[in-house]
Amino acid sequence: MFENTKAFSGFSVDDIPAAKRFYGDVLGLKMTEENGLLTLHIAGDRPTLVYPKPNHEAATFTILNFPVDDIEAAVDELASKGVTFEKYEGVDEKGVFRKGGPLIAWFKDPAGNVLSVLQL
Repeated sequence: MFENTKAFSGFSVDDIPAAKRFYGDVLGLKMTEENGLLTLHIAGDRPTLVYPKPNHEAATFTILNFPVDDIEAAVDELASKGVTFEKYEGVDEKGVFRKGGPLIAWFKDPAGNVLSVLQL
C-alpha cells in the first residue's frame, strides 16, 4: 500500500519564526516555508515538516541526528553560534559523550526538542 509513497517525518515547535532562525541561520539548513509551516530539506533532500502546535511539548528523545566528520569542530562551531550542549550523565565539559558508541553531543532547538551531532 505504501511502497510507492514518499513518506516524510515531522515534529512540532511552539514558535515557527524562532525555529526558522535556528534551523536556517544557526544550523544552516536549506528550508522552505509555506502556509505557516517549515520544511527542512535534509538527508538527501528528504523533507522534514516543522509545524506549529500551541500546546507543544518538547520531545524527550533525539528527533534529528546530524552525522559529522569531526565532532570537536562541529561542537566548537555550534557553540560559537550560541548553541548550548546538554550536560547529561557521562558527557565531558564540552558536552560530548565519549563512553562507548559513537562520539555524540546533544543540544536543543528553541522549542526544547533534542538534536545531536555524532561522529561516525
